[in-house]
Formats: sequence, C-alpha cells, structure tokens
Amino acid sequence: MGLDRLDDPDYPAMAMGQAAELLDVEPAFLRSLDTAGVVHPLRSAGGHRRYSRRQLEQAARLRTLLDDGHPLGSASWIDRLRGELGQAHAEIERLRAELAALRTDDTSEQRP
Repeated sequence: MGLDRLDDPDYPAMAMGQAAELLDVEPAFLRSLDTAGVVHPLRSAGGHRRYSRRQLEQAARLRTLLDDGHPLGSASWIDRLRGELGQAHAEIERLRAELAALRTDDTSEQRP
C-alpha cells in the first residue's frame, strides 16, 4: 500500500500547518471550517487534524467564495450545489454516450 495512498484524493496526508501554508490561509481558517462542520478533517491518534486533497480543494473553493463576500453558510451551499450540478452533468454525458452506443448497435443490427 504505502505510497499508493498519496494518489488517493481522500487520504488525509496533510497536517494543518502544511495545509494552511499550501492554501495561503491561517490555520484558524481551517479550524473555523471544522468547527462550522463544513470540512471534516480526520484526527490523528494525537488529535491533530489531517486533511485530504479533496478537503483542501473544498477549503480553497470556500475561501474564494468567502473572499467574494458570501457568508460561510451560503458559501457551503453554493459549493455543495456546484458539486451536485457537476455530478448531474457527468451523469447526463454518460447517459448520452450510452444512448449513442445503443443507437449504433441498433443501426448495425438492422443492416442485412
């Protein structure tokens, strides 16, 4: 397993100080996201917050929304809804491709 986990976007590889430095925010910002229940970092055996790449991406999106003037509650909703919209678009594209494949199969079966 070992280094393979670093490719996992949900593996909590980043300590809070490193995460804050990477995002160019204060550690207090990350603590506030945890306290508000918006980002849920894993806790190490010693109780230290550990962040995954996916959580850092979420925190960065939230920071942008907060910088644009949205309150945290609204920023969280906007981020969640954007994610759901992206998933819906991906599902639509998957279904379109499946439909196109079925149409191609149907057309080839009708030829003598």
